[in-house]
Amino acid sequence: MQFDRNGLDDDKLIELYTELVRPRMIEEKMLVLLRQGRISKWFSGIGQEAISVGATMALDSDEYVMPLHRNLGVFTVRKMPFDKLFMQWQGKKEGFSKGRERSFHFGANEYHICGMISHLGPQLAIADGIALAHKLKKENKVSVAFSGDGGTSEGDFHEALNVAAVWGLPTIFIIENNGYGLSTPVNEQFVCKQLADRAVGYGMKGITIDGNNILEVYKTIKEAREYCIREQKPILIECMTFRMRGHEEASGVKYVPKELFEEWGKKDPVANFESYLLEKAVLSQHLIKDIRDGIQKEIEDGLATGFAAGPITPDTEEEVRDVYAPHNGAAIAPATGARSEKKFIQALSDGLRQSMEKHDNLVLMGQDIAEYGGAFKVTDGFVAQFGKGRVRNTPLCESAIVGTALGLSIKGFKSMMEMQFADFVTVGFNQIINNLAKIHYRWGQNADVVVRMPTGGGVGAGPFHSQSNEAWFTHTPGLKVVYPSTPEDAKGLIIAAIEDPNPVMFFEHKALYRSISGMVPDDYYTIEIGKARLVQEGSDVSIITYGSGVHWATDYAAAHPDTSFDILDLRSLLPLDYDAIRASVKRTGKVLLLHEDTLIGGLGGEIAAWISEHCFELLDAPIVRCASMDTPVPFAIELEQNFLAKKRLGESVQKLLAY
Repeated sequence: MQFDRNGLDDDKLIELYTELVRPRMIEEKMLVLLRQGRISKWFSGIGQEAISVGATMALDSDEYVMPLHRNLGVFTVRKMPFDKLFMQWQGKKEGFSKGRERSFHFGANEYHICGMISHLGPQLAIADGIALAHKLKKENKVSVAFSGDGGTSEGDFHEALNVAAVWGLPTIFIIENNGYGLSTPVNEQFVCKQLADRAVGYGMKGITIDGNNILEVYKTIKEAREYCIREQKPILIECMTFRMRGHEEASGVKYVPKELFEEWGKKDPVANFESYLLEKAVLSQHLIKDIRDGIQKEIEDGLATGFAAGPITPDTEEEVRDVYAPHNGAAIAPATGARSEKKFIQALSDGLRQSMEKHDNLVLMGQDIAEYGGAFKVTDGFVAQFGKGRVRNTPLCESAIVGTALGLSIKGFKSMMEMQFADFVTVGFNQIINNLAKIHYRWGQNADVVVRMPTGGGVGAGPFHSQSNEAWFTHTPGLKVVYPSTPEDAKGLIIAAIEDPNPVMFFEHKALYRSISGMVPDDYYTIEIGKARLVQEGSDVSIITYGSGVHWATDYAAAHPDTSFDILDLRSLLPLDYDAIRASVKRTGKVLLLHEDTLIGGLGGEIAAWISEHCFELLDAPIVRCASMDTPVPFAIELEQNFLAKKRLGESVQKLLAY
């Protein structure tokens, strides 16, 4: 191994050595504790320390790093207290995630680290979002994201690199090529000669370096940082290394040829750098002992603190409270009484425009939303008013854009991402469910993101442009789910969603965009998320519904004046307004739950269960659900009309009235 100090003075070399030894010594101690049963699991980075340490030391301390579970050196270089790290690994309350996360699945803004999730690939897009924030603020900073060789097979890897290249983002992507993804060797992961060769396909620079040579890593990342800032471009750096232990300790290493351990053992990053520094008289045996003794004391002191910490006493109220970032969501009244008649889509557009005017940190992203104005023209004219920096066309990569939105949030931005159709959310599902929804509960970072979801059938668009998929998200703690049915609610709720620092899935029924009109306040205002709207009060039958179901219900009620219908528009599906639901049940004693979504697994089942459990004494008949057929949404208009719940509304009402 050839070392080149490149003008670094002795003090910097000693600092690099100290930071390189620290994670090695910590890991060696953790492996002892693992064998003793005093910690439950460990993912070892022994043999790979030079990458984490060299890369992190090459950055400014306020530049964000997205590490993985073999990057202990990132955390130690950023001076995270070892006692708190150890309590994190033990699952103690005093760790970084209140015992809610394991090992390195956490982050901490004060150390500019964004914690990983087990799916690995999604972290790269978060780095895009942070880099975009730097670009918008004109800050000379970069973001850094780590990936393993196995992670480069994930779609998220390709999406993140492509977005960074297309948008010219100052992002450093580091691949730790250690030869194996768990037990799968690299020759079963890719056939290109080097992973860095993939960079050319994205129009970015790619470099392969010796990941065990800390001076080479440090110099390369330093130069890469300068390049990214100067050129406003990303870079891909492949660090060749080897995993000297199992994927995690329980998996072992029987699948690895012994000769590889012998070969890479000679390339140990700590031993080789130590020998070099001794040879150059930068280190002495006495100084090495002093350094190691100091680290050993730090470890022992941290262990003493960690082992002294008591077990967690669960606090149910705190657990529920921490799912969402705090927010005073009380309604904001319009400044004047001025109102204008608007279509649903115009009201929605007005709400977005006024939000952009109020929040100069709000960024809109989506396919074709800029000059074209979006598939439904909701953002038509926004580029002329707000510029392409804040109204951004995206490549077709929903997962990366959701991740980018989260990265923006970490840097204090608000963002709105438009799914061109709600159906397309499936390719961004992981980012929404496992990153946006869980991040505040995991380590206190909010996701100030609104995902707009043009949804629903009735327009002959077939099975991939007509689904009602809101129930997928009502099952996910940490998200809020909003579904307006009127122009006034569309404007007030989109503004409220943007005001809210939590992730909001905002459903907009496509068939309502231009078919529904109403009087809408001209001024900026919000409607409180989580509050239902009583459409009309009645005494015979309660119809509890949302979206297109509100209009089906009111039309049916108008056509059947002999029955007194109580119609409740939920508006918010997560959280639900249980007080309003109970009040409606009390007024009639007969409940019809109506939604366009299919029957099985639809929200109506959850509401029916709640009413049965909490309002049984108020019921005069069984709860009836009216939903669409349990089939995909068909294309032919005749088939689609037969599919929709509206077809069976009259039959369901008569069934209920018969009791």
